[in-house]
Amino acid sequence: MKRFEGFEAKKAGGAREILPVGGYVCEIKSAKVEEYRGGEYSSLVLAIDVTEGKYAGFFRRDYDNNDREDRKWRGVYRISLPKDDGSEQDGWTKRIFGNFIWAVQESNPGYVWDWEEKKLKGKQLGVLFRNKEWEYNGRTGWTTEAAGAVSVDALRAGEFKLPKDKPLKNHPVTSSGFYAEPEEAEDGDLPF
Repeated sequence: MKRFEGFEAKKAGGAREILPVGGYVCEIKSAKVEEYRGGEYSSLVLAIDVTEGKYAGFFRRDYDNNDREDRKWRGVYRISLPKDDGSEQDGWTKRIFGNFIWAVQESNPGYVWDWEEKKLKGKQLGVLFRNKEWEYNGRTGWTTEAAGAVSVDALRAGEFKLPKDKPLKNHPVTSSGFYAEPEEAEDGDLPF
């Protein structure tokens, strides 16, 4: 057999582990505001990682074990920001954002939100993960995504309700029992 360049004997990356649906105590690793569609929409984008229990360090291990050149941090929590336009949707978005800030303040005694998102780094938060169906290049599957916030105390006490699964719109519902990740994540330029 002829020797070839770039040979390295190592285990090939297969399907990546998916964080199970549930509530987890997490640390905010970084925070930034991202705009979409030329500023039409914006979100507060948090890089998070689990800090307690069996899955502590889950997203750090996932990132470190991924040897792909285009690897991305998968522990991302996106919170839509209000447009402040007085619409019903805007009111809903304000309530979700207000709950998120309450959960951060409640989880970090002495912390008061001052509209400086970078100061969220290092804060603890209870994060709820739900099933989400994805589609990429004609393939579909299920993964989990951060979809809600609660205080760390409420999470530890089990005083929360998990968000409903999020199937694809206008797509027949398939079983969420099989998990697989899309080949390309839509996380922009993460990690932070």
